[in-house]
Amino acid sequence: MKHSIRTRFTLGMIFLFIIISVLAVFSGYYLNKLSTKTSAILKENYLSVVYAREMSEGLMNINQEITTSFLTKRIPDSLKIAKELKQINQSLLSEKNNFTEPGEDKLVSGIETDYIEYRDSLQTFIKFPKSSTDLLYLQNKSGDLYKQLLILSQMNGKALEVKTDDAKASSQNALTKMTILATLCFLIGMSFTFSFASYFNRRFFQLYHGLKEIVSSDFNQRLYFDGNDEFYEISVVVNEMADNLKKNKKKMSVTLQDENLKGINPNDIEELKKMLFRLKTTEEQAAALISKFEKK
Repeated sequence: MKHSIRTRFTLGMIFLFIIISVLAVFSGYYLNKLSTKTSAILKENYLSVVYAREMSEGLMNINQEITTSFLTKRIPDSLKIAKELKQINQSLLSEKNNFTEPGEDKLVSGIETDYIEYRDSLQTFIKFPKSSTDLLYLQNKSGDLYKQLLILSQMNGKALEVKTDDAKASSQNALTKMTILATLCFLIGMSFTFSFASYFNRRFFQLYHGLKEIVSSDFNQRLYFDGNDEFYEISVVVNEMADNLKKNKKKMSVTLQDENLKGINPNDIEELKKMLFRLKTTEEQAAALISKFEKK
């Protein structure tokens, strides 16, 4: 099967493209895997920590308002309390849709139950005459809620730490694998590039020096190329040209050494002129070809 220089070059480029594609695919795979783990951490545990903090801050603001109003004997700011309750409701609802750790659902269920009791008692405390006993009950209830929210926050914080360490280990593992793969691809690519360049440099060198010897009238010089590409075809043509030049030179020498020039046929003289012209033309073409190689 004939493999032209263009075919070899195309196959070489395809091979290098495959190496780059393999490297890109594996890089994308590991980056996507790491990105998925990181996104899961942010989506799951981090948000639970945020929800627990928002509910804790809401309870603290409500207790501060009702305690201050009780001590100063004024009516609690119902708008401020309603705003904080709304925020707590939203955070609690979001947390109920974000269970990630074992036992988190039971913990949030207990928080919801205690929160409903606290909210109902708070509404009663605001509407009807207040007593220190009622205030103490609300503070104790909010304290219990705060402890449960703290447990929720610590649970997800610990999971966040573990998953972050896992993500770091995964990234380190991916980095090691990608380093090995990249080094392997680099070595393969460099080896192929060196072999590819050596193949063409060797054949061009042989062609250049063969033509140079022929131009210098060494018609015994022959080009030998293995394979069946364009270099081989060029060598066949050049060798035929050298054979023709050698034959023509011998024929011309025999003719010129013949002392009996009177007996020469005019047709032979004309043939000799044509032969000399072809020889000169062939040498000029070979010289031009050598000049092109030297410039390159």
